[in-house]
Amino acid sequence: MSVSVSAGSGGSRLFVAVWPPAEVCELIDRLPRPDESGVRWEPPGLAHVTLRFIGESEPEPIIAALRSVPLPSATAALGPSVSRLGRSVLCVPVAGLEALAAGVDEAVVRCGLPPRERTFAGHLTLARLRQRAACGLAGHRLRADFRVTEIAVVRSVLPSGVEPVRRYETLEMIPLRD
Repeated sequence: MSVSVSAGSGGSRLFVAVWPPAEVCELIDRLPRPDESGVRWEPPGLAHVTLRFIGESEPEPIIAALRSVPLPSATAALGPSVSRLGRSVLCVPVAGLEALAAGVDEAVVRCGLPPRERTFAGHLTLARLRQRAACGLAGHRLRADFRVTEIAVVRSVLPSGVEPVRRYETLEMIPLRD
């Protein structure tokens, strides 16, 4: 099986993700979002952990590849506090998903995608920071754990004239092995 990935607009901009349960999303959405220069907050309700970004691709081969391997369930541990990932991302670190992310990567590599370019760094993105902006939320304590029993293949619908905000569409939920 082989997947073609392009930079063009032929397929869907896909990624494989973990959706946190409602109570974790509520915890994230209740965090203060101060109006600070250079800080672009993620819209409420979009919290997720990206296990693997795919890019422009047709979803069917990705879904088939993920369904063909026994992926392990896991416990995600958020925290202990809001931090920065690189220079431009404000996030909540998420540990415990490394083996799951490696299994997802292995599955999509088997169907023709290149291996992951960087080491997996589990996180929930809260904001994007422009021009090295500072954000007062960094260091805010936040802890939560949740069991991950399924992953999602998600399409990212980017803003356009018709839809002015980005949204995510879950294409398939794939159960994990206990």
